[in-house]
Amino acid sequence: MTAPVYLAGSGRYLPGDPIPFAEIDRVLGPLDKAPDKVQRWLRRTAPVMGQLLDIEYVHYAMDPETREFTEDNVSMAVKAAAMALEHAGVPAADVDLICYGSAHQDQMPTASVLIQQELGIERCEELSIHANCTSAYKALYLAHRLLESGRHRTALVLSASLSSSELRAEYYNQELVDRESLLLRWYLCDGAGAVLLTTDPALSKGVELESSYIESVGGKRPPLMYNRRPALWLNPRDEYDQGLHHLHQDFRNSLGSDVFKEGDGSVFFAGLRRMLEREGTPLERIRLFQVNMPTRHVVDSIMDECAALGIAREALYTRLDRLGYCGPPMAFICLDTILREEELAAGDRVVSFVTEVSKFMQAGYVLRAHGDL
Repeated sequence: MTAPVYLAGSGRYLPGDPIPFAEIDRVLGPLDKAPDKVQRWLRRTAPVMGQLLDIEYVHYAMDPETREFTEDNVSMAVKAAAMALEHAGVPAADVDLICYGSAHQDQMPTASVLIQQELGIERCEELSIHANCTSAYKALYLAHRLLESGRHRTALVLSASLSSSELRAEYYNQELVDRESLLLRWYLCDGAGAVLLTTDPALSKGVELESSYIESVGGKRPPLMYNRRPALWLNPRDEYDQGLHHLHQDFRNSLGSDVFKEGDGSVFFAGLRRMLEREGTPLERIRLFQVNMPTRHVVDSIMDECAALGIAREALYTRLDRLGYCGPPMAFICLDTILREEELAAGDRVVSFVTEVSKFMQAGYVLRAHGDL
């Protein structure tokens, strides 16, 4: 017999003032040492990306004039956590599990114990996960499983991403940049999100975590988002001189290829269908379908598939236009907006699903509004 798991609170932190999309290149800094053909491509592509992406504003944890950082992943996560704890009315000392997920992590000690320290939690279990855009979902998945097993009572689940640290001009070996290593400058920004899970129905915000789901379909698919660092430490100067630290995304020749297909549809659609069928989710009760993808035509294609499955188009829920897209934390940032801004009737479902393209890991969750308990 498993224990029901409820959402007790949520929080988000978006650093700095909103920056208009047209200001991204200025704030991140000019790439004036890049090859001439790359600089010409940047000038041509920026206006096109403004039309393709459903993003009006971004947030960066840096001073827009000096480009000096004002936050890091830990400080942003702590601020989102404090908001979630306040929303729940639960003191940090009551947290007995921390699950933190982010795109990738290099520092030691790991982020989860640093967050624990900053929140003043003397003793708890903690886990840090890095798995690109599925990392937040995997943190939620682990917390869900551990709570429903009865091992824990209260779990703080967090994600943070300071993407600007890999996108500002000073990060690059500019002479070695190419289009694949610069494409993400228009996609990604900074932020953090948090949710507090509980097995205590008295703390519920009227929503139960009905199911959580993870899988990988990347066993035979090539990575499309990556850096070229090997699985060992390098001399930092050698890494910079060879440009191994640059973050690449190979989308130019891949979107129309079979790598995104599974069966008669997309890998996203196939994974979403597996999740919904496994859990027996009633499609007619899906009130909100949270899709965290900033590219309009990709989202339109997904909704075409989902409409055929029986998910209403009007269920699509995205706030990326005003929140920006900061990768993994969007799972919790958008969930925070749902808990605070949307009215759900008993039995309504909130569904979220993601496909990340570094190695085609997928994940999702289903929430059920239960009304008064």
